[in-house]
Amino acid sequence: MRVTSLRPSHRERLPRWQYPEGLRADVELANGATLHLRPIRGDDAERLVKFHARLSFNSIYFRYFSLHPVLSAREVKHFTQVDYVDRLALVVDDGDELVAVGRYDRYPESTTAEVAFVVRDDFQHLGLGHRLLDALVEAARERGITEFCAETMSSNHDMLSVFRHSGFPVTTSSEFNEISVHFSIDPQKVLASPQF
Repeated sequence: MRVTSLRPSHRERLPRWQYPEGLRADVELANGATLHLRPIRGDDAERLVKFHARLSFNSIYFRYFSLHPVLSAREVKHFTQVDYVDRLALVVDDGDELVAVGRYDRYPESTTAEVAFVVRDDFQHLGLGHRLLDALVEAARERGITEFCAETMSSNHDMLSVFRHSGFPVTTSSEFNEISVHFSIDPQKVLASPQF
């Protein structure tokens, strides 16, 4: 695992635990509908449980690499209570329902973060995965993160497609049926790298 060391100045850049209102945005889907993207809040716990319950077997398996029909209370707390700097989650809501969740978790004392996202099945193939990744990249850059990595299954073609069509210089390695994805989100490195 490649992990880039953290520059001390990035640690104090943004206040932890302060809700980042500036990350709110409207999202237009491929079908013309407009939804709302925002940072997750502690009071999203019940909405997150309902969101997870509406995911298909495949969506859950691709996200957790196992059968995982119900989120535990500990997981819900971990997923909804983030510091908005080293751990950030963004949700897309349709009215009072969550339809997509994306997050990054920074590796300790580094500028590398693991990224993951999941879109409710009835909202897949409408551009939400790409939109979540773009929003996470923008937020991560502001917080001193310069590289994203992800672990996914080789059969998760939708997620791999989001990464491959992200415009970032993606590299992959595989072991058994899992694929490790790495890419720089540093604007200077992205501009200097050939795209495919």
